[in-house]
Amino acid sequence: MARYGKKASQKVKRAMHERKRGTLRSGRSGRKVKSRKQAIAIGLSEARRAGGKVPRRRRRKSSTTRSRKKK
Repeated sequence: MARYGKKASQKVKRAMHERKRGTLRSGRSGRKVKSRKQAIAIGLSEARRAGGKVPRRRRRKSSTTRSRKKK
């Protein structure tokens, strides 16, 4: 079974084209997006909002748990 639907593919494709043209902007700061990974993340989040079949975002481990030492 496919993890991602057509909508996700279309949104990521559009975001990648915009990044290449230099017109893709970050949502919060409004800066130009240069990173490929960031462009993919923007496309997937747009697909989620549009109701496409996209897995949930992975939760990052907090930095405090990694830096703690074992006793």
